[in-house]
Amino acid sequence: MAGVAHAEKLSPERVYAAPDLSGPRARGVTLSPDGAMVTYLKAKADDARMTDLWAADVAGGEPRLLLDARDLMPEDRELSEAEKSRRERQGVQTRGVVAYDWDEEGRFILVPVEGDLWLYTVADGQVARLTHSATDEIDAKVSPKGAFVSFIRDDNLFVLPSQGGAERALTTDGSELRSWGTADYIAQEEMDRQTGYWWSPDETRIALTHVDQTGVDVVERLDIGATGAEIVKQRYPRVGRPNAVVDLYVADVATGARVRIDLGAETDIYLARVDWAKDGKTLYVQRQSRDQRRLDLLAADPATGETRVLLTETSPHWVELTYDFKPLTDGGFLWSSEQSGWRHLHLHGPDGKRVRPLTSGAWPVDAVAGVDEARGVVTFTAFKDSPIERRLYEASLRTPGEPHPLTAAGGWWTVKMAKAGGAFVGAYEDPATPPRTGLYRADGTLVRWIEANGLAEGHPYAPYAARLRTPTYGTIKAEDGQDLWWSLRTPPGFDPAKRYPVIVQVYGGPGSATVRRIWQNPADQLYLEAGYILFSLDNRGTPHRSVAFKTAIDRRLGQLEVADQMAGVGYLKSLPYVDPARIGVTGWSYGGYMSLLLMTAENSPYAATVAGAPPTEWTLYDTHYTERYMGTPATDPASYADSDVLNRVGRLKPGSLMLMHGMADDNVTFDNSTRLMAALQAQGTPFETMMYPGLRHRAGWTQAHLLHRTRMTLDFFARKLTPTAAE
Repeated sequence: MAGVAHAEKLSPERVYAAPDLSGPRARGVTLSPDGAMVTYLKAKADDARMTDLWAADVAGGEPRLLLDARDLMPEDRELSEAEKSRRERQGVQTRGVVAYDWDEEGRFILVPVEGDLWLYTVADGQVARLTHSATDEIDAKVSPKGAFVSFIRDDNLFVLPSQGGAERALTTDGSELRSWGTADYIAQEEMDRQTGYWWSPDETRIALTHVDQTGVDVVERLDIGATGAEIVKQRYPRVGRPNAVVDLYVADVATGARVRIDLGAETDIYLARVDWAKDGKTLYVQRQSRDQRRLDLLAADPATGETRVLLTETSPHWVELTYDFKPLTDGGFLWSSEQSGWRHLHLHGPDGKRVRPLTSGAWPVDAVAGVDEARGVVTFTAFKDSPIERRLYEASLRTPGEPHPLTAAGGWWTVKMAKAGGAFVGAYEDPATPPRTGLYRADGTLVRWIEANGLAEGHPYAPYAARLRTPTYGTIKAEDGQDLWWSLRTPPGFDPAKRYPVIVQVYGGPGSATVRRIWQNPADQLYLEAGYILFSLDNRGTPHRSVAFKTAIDRRLGQLEVADQMAGVGYLKSLPYVDPARIGVTGWSYGGYMSLLLMTAENSPYAATVAGAPPTEWTLYDTHYTERYMGTPATDPASYADSDVLNRVGRLKPGSLMLMHGMADDNVTFDNSTRLMAALQAQGTPFETMMYPGLRHRAGWTQAHLLHRTRMTLDFFARKLTPTAAE
């Protein structure tokens, strides 16, 4: 306890200042195709929101700066609206070098920087600027063998010889409404498909989309900035309304001639994934039905466009999309399925029929990390030990058997596999260990550190480490008997004989879990220092669990989640050191929605909430996300009525809400909050607001904005929950 008393207290100003309190971390890590070099993005020491490209040789030596973003960034360049939206969809929060792409020969690294393209040549270390246009080049790639650079400009696909020569447009009639080679809004935001074109292995062809948005509704939203407002007419596919029509073609790189791929007679479908066979003779397409209860794997002839169905996956709820499809040299492939009740990997033959399962058991595979056919193994991440720990495993493609772990237990691993040989770059973190990145052999033994990032003297967090509070984890039961995992952190100097206020940090929505054995956000320590207990619980519907757990919310969005969170509060109230009259809740996006639902539940036990960017009526949200869980207003009107926040705001306690929202949000649009404000005003319920001009759902938030948001949250809860600061 003496160490706690004499350690420095963390301040809001320090949390959002440079250098990053979590220490230097490697992002976007990739092994070069020859396995000799590791490349990664790393934030500048004096600016956590600007990243450079770094490299470390596998053979040893200190990591080195490969490309300095400040040397490449143009002055006074404003990103296009398309690129801003693309970064919002991808969750890119930095500037400078934010992405890069190796060719498969390992000769070049393509680097887009603020709208223009640069090419780094590995042999001589030279970097050349490829484009000088006033318009952004987006979704840039190096072709597999390195002969070309490709990119989208003004809704058309261009190719450029990497060794010099004139650029050439493969399409010329693209426009904002009818674009070539692009990923539409739904693909980017909800399907994790960030591209609209795919090179064949031999570089002779490119598969590319044609996206027709003419039938998508124009939604007018007010984009309110610091100096004025603009009405943005956004093509936004709201629930139950038309999506973009997406077609798929194969273009000949030499001539530009195109062949249309037959995706079937039904056009109201989702183009989910596109992959080339190893030999380039087959194009694989994953086609998802509008209701998302059917997923077909098509094999297409790129010369004729003819297709056949290799495999069909169905579900009475929904079929999740993954990147686990991996084509093999013999024409077979790997596929993951949840038909057993858990996601597992299966080997399929060239005819699409299942040969055998590669994994099984009451635990889910997370994602395929790599396939090494020479060694006859597949590597994958999974939640085999528990839903709150992620490890890397290896399973044989040739002989049945239990997968064996390649990484240690106790925390959270993020990995990037080498193309061959089994080596991998692994980043490990746990509540007491900031993310550290190393290069590992195929057997999981460490070769070298890329970023050791040890929490020792000299680390940015070292002055505050003695006051670091790590979570306790546990489970309670849901109404149906399933386990609900929770985490709890207590303030520095915690005295179990005292009673403390609690802030429940909630997300609760499908696709994201909050209870994980990871290094926690340093900003959380501010709430602990202020004297709060922090609590989180992953309710039914959250990931890393069984099909039964995830689909329990089907057509009941916002119902079972609330019941489970209430069970969590019941557990909190059973703890002698929790003051049941001083429990608050906060969340952003779906977490903001959950915060509002919890505050307006019958006899709500919560005293106050800070709700950020909340969807308040699901008819205002997009097709793919909402219809997956809710159907449409035409097919399931009761689900939509039951989930509308306005139907329950009469139960909101006066003065218990602070509502936050970015005033240029193009995801959860601002009218979600304005309708709530109007309803509360109409019924005379006092509440507080903090709106942020010019900011979107994720992108554009600077350290200053985040500092302000944190201060406002701390101030609001201090007034409502009256904590006593930690000693």
